[in-house]
Amino acid sequence: MPGTTPTPEVMPGAEAFEFPGGDGPDGRTGVLLVHGFTGTPMSMRPWGEALAAEGFAVSCPLLPGHGTRWQDCNASTHDQWTATVERAFDALAARCDRVFVAGLSMGGTLATRLAQVRPDDVAGLLLVNPALLTQRLDAKLLPLIARLTGSWAPIASDIKKAGVTELAYPKLPTRAMMQLRGLWALTRADLGRVTAPVIVFHSAVDHVVEPVNSTILLAGIGSTDTEEVVLHDSYHVATLDNDAPLIFSRSAEWIRAHVRAGEPDTRPAEHR
Repeated sequence: MPGTTPTPEVMPGAEAFEFPGGDGPDGRTGVLLVHGFTGTPMSMRPWGEALAAEGFAVSCPLLPGHGTRWQDCNASTHDQWTATVERAFDALAARCDRVFVAGLSMGGTLATRLAQVRPDDVAGLLLVNPALLTQRLDAKLLPLIARLTGSWAPIASDIKKAGVTELAYPKLPTRAMMQLRGLWALTRADLGRVTAPVIVFHSAVDHVVEPVNSTILLAGIGSTDTEEVVLHDSYHVATLDNDAPLIFSRSAEWIRAHVRAGEPDTRPAEHR
């Protein structure tokens, strides 16, 4: 129709996905997956498939401005990203008894932000190389760079495993990066509001998000139930890297343990 803006075409493989829960006891447990900045649900699909194979209900939305053209990302805002995550969480929660939130990189930031604003709703956080800041020298010039150019050098496909490529933008959208910086600041300021159980997987070598991000997050959150897993054979996109099987298996174990911990003990007192 005249005057309407066409919907951007999503790259093949970048689509949102979801899997219904199985018929077993884990089918009422949902896991919301959130992809990273300039990335797509493709980076989360193997994790989602592994969790679905374990019987969990899984959902992974495509964040606004992602999965189409990098120029579209520059027109998106962190408020749009957080709103999309919240809507996907509510949709999954409507058919589950509890929902855990798992995120990679900026997806970890968004998962953490959700746990800050919805502390009574998020059952737990599973974070892979979560981002809260950057120590890159060129980042100090970002406000100037964003005014001068819409794109910068890409950050995608930091993967150690040979032959694996992340489906992501070939350029870094600088104005969207300014939005991400704003999201980082909000999330860092409210770390103490996170009270849900947290497990953090972080790579010992990461060329995109420095490992200090995980240290700052674990030191700042208000959660008393935390766990840290160091990945020694992966770079930033660890969900597609050599340590992915470790992430997938530990995630399922951790979720089940916390579901059991949150259930009332119905055994007779003499057997407790």
